[in-house]
Amino acid sequence: MNSTRRLRWWSLDKGEAPDPRFTLANERTFLAWIRTALALLAGGIAMEAFANTLFSPAVRLGLAVALIVLAMGVSAGACLRWLRIEQAMREDRPIPPPFQIPVLSLMVAMVTLLLAVLLLSS
Repeated sequence: MNSTRRLRWWSLDKGEAPDPRFTLANERTFLAWIRTALALLAGGIAMEAFANTLFSPAVRLGLAVALIVLAMGVSAGACLRWLRIEQAMREDRPIPPPFQIPVLSLMVAMVTLLLAVLLLSS
């Protein structure tokens, strides 16, 4: 597979450029997802740095890694979502549904439940 074929999914040369307002709205949504990823990253770092009196080192590290991996997933999902929407607008197709919303909701709920259980049991 040559490099041109591998990068075809990234291409924005099909169709016509959408109204700039829609492109900018798509960009603002991307930036909102990035802010969410940064908040999760900060939470993971804070968990490791400041929760040493609340949890054992293994639990603290596990929670921190979970939040950091979730941040990485949200960031990657934001990029893919931005691209899919931009391509759909250029090709006059319906906007694809967001796959990252249910995943993010479930993951945050699981981490929150785990934190609640750990705090109540300590």
